Amino acid sequence: MDNTTIALEELKQHGYRVTKQRESMVDYLGRNQHRYTAVTILDRYMRTQFPGVSHDTIYRNVKSFIEMGIVESRMQDDQIVVKLQCDFQHPHHHHFICTNCGKVIELKMCPLNY
Repeated sequence: MDNTTIALEELKQHGYRVTKQRESMVDYLGRNQHRYTAVTILDRYMRTQFPGVSHDTIYRNVKSFIEMGIVESRMQDDQIVVKLQCDFQHPHHHHFICTNCGKVIELKMCPLNY
């Protein structure tokens, strides 16, 4: 099962309806799962797909996705960036993030364990 499908199942398990908007957000993040995306870019994309959707709805969904562990988040250049969870079975994991292109590679070991 791919991470997009797992993320949508997680939504259902947490009691959320899988709306077209939520499915579109998860799909967008799934297509870009090897890079963090600024929430402002996700917001812009969503508003092109669903012109009537409010910024509040988008940001509220992002916040819920973070709390559920569907997306990973971090701060980058004073803004929140997100990506689809890359490992639903092991939420504690680390990444290598290329400073040139921004590509994210999951590390299969914990560099903090000695």
